[in-house]
Amino acid sequence: MAIVIKSQREIELMREAGRILALTHEELRKAVKPGISTYEIDKIGEEVIRSYGCIPSFLNYNGYPASVCVSVNEEVVHGIPSKKRILQDGDIVSLDCGVIYKGYHSDSARTYGVGEISEKASDLIKVTKESFFEALKVCKAGNHINDISKAVFDYITARGYSAVRDLVGHGVGANLHEAPEVPNFTRLKKGPKLKPGMTLAIEPMINIGTYEVLWLDDDWTVVTADGELSAHYENTVLITEGEPEILSRAQGIEL
Repeated sequence: MAIVIKSQREIELMREAGRILALTHEELRKAVKPGISTYEIDKIGEEVIRSYGCIPSFLNYNGYPASVCVSVNEEVVHGIPSKKRILQDGDIVSLDCGVIYKGYHSDSARTYGVGEISEKASDLIKVTKESFFEALKVCKAGNHINDISKAVFDYITARGYSAVRDLVGHGVGANLHEAPEVPNFTRLKKGPKLKPGMTLAIEPMINIGTYEVLWLDDDWTVVTADGELSAHYENTVLITEGEPEILSRAQGIEL
């Protein structure tokens, strides 16, 4: 699959998709508290997305049954919302969702603590987010995909964490998943060269223990093989002639 270089018009559409996605995440952040079900979180996300005239990227994507992936504690990604899954004080929860605006996607994820969480959980969330911003430093034309991968990998391994290897970031645009793959671990090959107009979903998925994961019987939910905590942080990033631009953001809302 060829890497799609976006036109200025396409970038503008993705920028608006990203703004709406950031506003959606802000509402989701406010909703995260002990006692709420993961089903309720999903419904809030879908309602906000549709209130802007947009379509949830994930709903019915390859059969996925919800608009927001809600993954709790040892769940890495793709947790299916349920009325029976109630967030508890001390949990951590990763919220991954996407927006389609006039045919173009934005994709981002955040991990939050529920109520009072342990120092161990807090540190994991912090380092996962920081590893994204380490990667952002090398998102410059002329560098390669593996520079992004190495930035994440070196940062998290130096702090004793592991990067999931069975799942990777990706290009994004008119399709939710486009070339190239963007791993969070280093490979021997440099990978494709970064060029202005490339749009990438960079998404560190970081575990406290082993990098190995398992799929549950629902064929969606990915969990750590050792049952340890996992965190996820993601933004849609535009490669430019100069500094990279995070497209999945909105004025006044913290990343």
